[in-house]
Amino acid sequence: MGGVSADHDPEGHLRPAELSERDLHDDGRPGEACGVFAVHGPGLAVAHLCYLGIFALQHRGQESAGIATSDGRHLTVVKDMGLVSSVFDPRMLAALDGQMGIGHTRYSTTGSSAWKNSQPVFRDVAHTQFALAHNGNLTNTSELAEEAGMLDGMATSDTDVMAELLSLHLRNNPRCVDHELEGALTAVLPQLRGAFSLVLTDAHRIYGVRDPNGFRPLCLGHLDGGWVLASETPALDIVGATFERELEPGEMVVIDQHGVTSSFPFAAERVDPRLCVFEFVYFARPDSQLYGRNVHAARVDMGEQLAEQAPVDADLVMGVPESGIPAAEGFARRSGIPFGHGLIKNRYIGRTFIAPTQELRAMAVRMKLNPLRESITGRRLIVVDDSIVRGTTTRAMVQMLREAGAKEVHMRVSSPPYRWPCFYGMDTGSRDELLAARMEPDEIAEFLAVDSLAYLELDRMLVATGAPDSGFCTACLDGVYPVEIPVTLNKSVLEGAVR
Repeated sequence: MGGVSADHDPEGHLRPAELSERDLHDDGRPGEACGVFAVHGPGLAVAHLCYLGIFALQHRGQESAGIATSDGRHLTVVKDMGLVSSVFDPRMLAALDGQMGIGHTRYSTTGSSAWKNSQPVFRDVAHTQFALAHNGNLTNTSELAEEAGMLDGMATSDTDVMAELLSLHLRNNPRCVDHELEGALTAVLPQLRGAFSLVLTDAHRIYGVRDPNGFRPLCLGHLDGGWVLASETPALDIVGATFERELEPGEMVVIDQHGVTSSFPFAAERVDPRLCVFEFVYFARPDSQLYGRNVHAARVDMGEQLAEQAPVDADLVMGVPESGIPAAEGFARRSGIPFGHGLIKNRYIGRTFIAPTQELRAMAVRMKLNPLRESITGRRLIVVDDSIVRGTTTRAMVQMLREAGAKEVHMRVSSPPYRWPCFYGMDTGSRDELLAARMEPDEIAEFLAVDSLAYLELDRMLVATGAPDSGFCTACLDGVYPVEIPVTLNKSVLEGAVR
């Protein structure tokens, strides 16, 4: 069990629901790392394609956005804090000339939310310009930063460290040849540990890399004589590309005018497929394809599995918008209990303020969710959500349902209890912040003030993905970490080194 956290009073008792900025930003769910996109398309409107691609990946990060393009001689990079639509306008896109480009949208997991940590990162060294964008989280960042001579405040993100290691290799091996960056990647990549799906561009080529565990997704598509890389398949759809395949764990692809070549720069014993299972549960768009399976269909099946495992008499099945709705549909279909909508989400709320009082904190939750009283009053509700991480928003939501006249509230969660922090690209905070790490399910039910609570069993959840034997990382659920985690690892590991 964890120690006293921000949700406890000095004697260790749980306080009434108190929301941090992170709770208000993402409804108490873990924050994902980033979305990456790349296109090699001579004769195509590359900058506009990159814009559309990262726009389709906006759900993976809302802190900053950036695009880098190459005209065959020079790279141009534009990036800023904010959403894709606020960072770029038609005039700015018109200035991003080139036949290849990469894009990025960020949620910070190593390094603070600041312009200096926005991506793509850029380097100009030893006859080579390149830009790099990263989805994931390295676990040996401090070690690599020390090797790169960057523990003195020169870097505050793991992406910047990777770029510097590549630059050092280029600087120390000056050959002024056409494939310099590919050689640097082959030398540097085996040093990296943790989660990293990367896209890069130099003057002539696009590169895509997926770590040996494949923690984060990366796929390849074909477009009008060009090629596209993206974190998720909807980004291919929006630009009109045809899905070819997912990159294999440990694979590096190089795209140029001759097509796509593939290599595996990592030792064979390191290749162990471990796609983050929360890509299926929450992170990926419902219209994405992972392991050959539609994500929406998998979430519906999770709801069906949950109905089989934990049935309960009720009048209405409702989902917590938006990612809890598919599982609620599945629960209703399997149980025979009608499905309906009990909560409306304000789609225009972004990052909210930190409220100074309990009353204002409750109002902040209502800015995001509002109950449909006509669906709720006098009814026994089954409320389905994809996960409960910190629990504060869930508790406030249950209170709203009670105030709207719900007769009973039965909570059903389409994933197992979230007990362990992630170090591979999700921002979950410390273990003390995780509700299920310090409380058993019956205690959580009491804290949430629900009539019953059930979590989907891990085996059932994996079956619902349609690929139970394909290899998943479930460390946040069972504490089994596929890649060793340093004791001191945290989001601000580099910033802490200079204080």
